[in-house]
Amino acid sequence: MKTEQLIKNLEVPKGKIDVVLDTDAYNEIDDQFAIAYMLKNQDKLNVKAILAAPFLNDKSESAKDGMEKSYQEILKLLSLADMPEFKEITYRGSENFLTDEKTPAESDAAEVLVSLAKEYSPEKPLYVVAIGAITNVASAIIKAPEIAENIVIVWLGGTALHWTDSREFNMYQDVAAARVCMLSEAPFVQLPCAGVVSAFTISKPELLYWFHGKNKLATYLAENSIKEADSYALNKPWTRVIWDVTAVAWLLNENERFMGSYLTPTPIPEYDDHYGMNPKGKLMRYVYNVNRDRLMEDLIKKITE
Repeated sequence: MKTEQLIKNLEVPKGKIDVVLDTDAYNEIDDQFAIAYMLKNQDKLNVKAILAAPFLNDKSESAKDGMEKSYQEILKLLSLADMPEFKEITYRGSENFLTDEKTPAESDAAEVLVSLAKEYSPEKPLYVVAIGAITNVASAIIKAPEIAENIVIVWLGGTALHWTDSREFNMYQDVAAARVCMLSEAPFVQLPCAGVVSAFTISKPELLYWFHGKNKLATYLAENSIKEADSYALNKPWTRVIWDVTAVAWLLNENERFMGSYLTPTPIPEYDDHYGMNPKGKLMRYVYNVNRDRLMEDLIKKITE
């Protein structure tokens, strides 16, 4: 891709755009907010597919189990949002992480992404928002490298470049996949977790005041978040990061109303939990701060209206 087109595709898109969301929805409480926010911005975001991503932690017995639980959680949210039509474009993702940077993890999600991306071009790209381990997206690129120029990857993953390491859940689960995506020809937008979008948090009083009782979806988001936090911080003050929302919000970031960013050479995720700097690498867009209150105001408005 020519540099001029790459830079153009790293700008916040204008007009209505086609979007795919790749999410490990059951892993935490933040993916649910991101999914809801995306669904409530259909005047700008035309959702072409929702892909379930794998994850492995104390909420899953395996990457496969994490993916299946995420798939079911997506369907649950679509029911709560009274948007059952999106169930037809929701797909199961990979059952394991990449074993290396050349072998895809086969899945319906990867196949669908390849098929969709072939319908686009560098001049009219498909926006792929990934808020989990980026296995499905990397697998699609490995299977069909030519699609890389037809998509723009917006990934919430890794840590801030000034952080002491790059060890972050979405990154360390599948470093190979992160490397495939970041080193590919695809225009790449990074929203780092610790040190940047970790500023986007919500508290119990806000959930009860702004979300609970407003509608079925908003009430579920509030109750699910409070239940999770109260399991370890009952009768104590707490906030929870709902940073996945910021990845969707970047697509709505006209005039940097929600976050600031700049162009920088793409770092290389290394297998030792650090970034390798590559001054001559392709440019990516790097988000460096978030206007928490302005984005929270829009999130509340969209989900509770």
